[in-house]
Amino acid sequence: MLKVNSFTLDEWDDIVIGGGKMTLIAGPCSIESAQMCDEVASVLVDVCKELDINYIFKGSFDKANRSNLHAGRGVGMEKGLRILSDIKAKYHVPVTTDVHETYQCEEVAKVCDILQIPAYLCRQTDLIVGCAKTGRAVNIKKGQFMAPWNMDNVVDKMLSVDNKRIILCERGTTFGYNRLVVDMQGLLDMRRLGYPVFLDATHSVQTPGSGKEFTAGNREFAPYMMNAGLAVGVDGIFAEVHPDPDHAVSDGPSQIKLDKIADILRVAKQYDDLTRRLDIQ
Repeated sequence: MLKVNSFTLDEWDDIVIGGGKMTLIAGPCSIESAQMCDEVASVLVDVCKELDINYIFKGSFDKANRSNLHAGRGVGMEKGLRILSDIKAKYHVPVTTDVHETYQCEEVAKVCDILQIPAYLCRQTDLIVGCAKTGRAVNIKKGQFMAPWNMDNVVDKMLSVDNKRIILCERGTTFGYNRLVVDMQGLLDMRRLGYPVFLDATHSVQTPGSGKEFTAGNREFAPYMMNAGLAVGVDGIFAEVHPDPDHAVSDGPSQIKLDKIADILRVAKQYDDLTRRLDIQ
């Protein structure tokens, strides 16, 4: 496989991003409640332990780029970070959330092991540099409007403050109207930049703008997207998982049902193991 700049997280020497095994960043799209986050984390922690997958819990305290003005935004930064801190302590796993404003970077970095930059904001220089300056790892979603090789400028912004703890995350490219397409060659193009690449298996199956007041999606395709990315040789998978996605605050149509995730990950792990064993890159 192509060699990348692998790294560990601050408090987790046993978790190597871009190392010898699959990493999963997963959790609900929006932090709706402490109880729901706990339910999701408990299942994912057990499944990933069984399958020997590195696991990082994800939940968003704010959904700032909703289609509808009146759509639910989340629980807010203070409560969201408190819930993430509790998950981290109870399950002894790293946690991550996304940031939308530069003022959020330092506060989020006090709790989260990885800061995430949403795709729409991946060219926001001040936000990228602000995240990088915290010293934390940064997961940067590739914009739906960008070519994979154009992420080199994003990397340069991280390196401008000497932070090499970079994850580049593919989440689909706009193809005409209401459709996202993942270019599997593009995954390799991004990985050739020298940093770990993840595939967002759930945002990639969204159909933006096709719902009247929300973003629709095809969650049944998410496992196939996941397996395809792992067959190409991505370092990890990003996926949003919810106990009852049909009633989720956000991104319900593309989130994976919690009671399906164990079987999906068992298959995905076989794809990852085969790719690493064959070393096809």
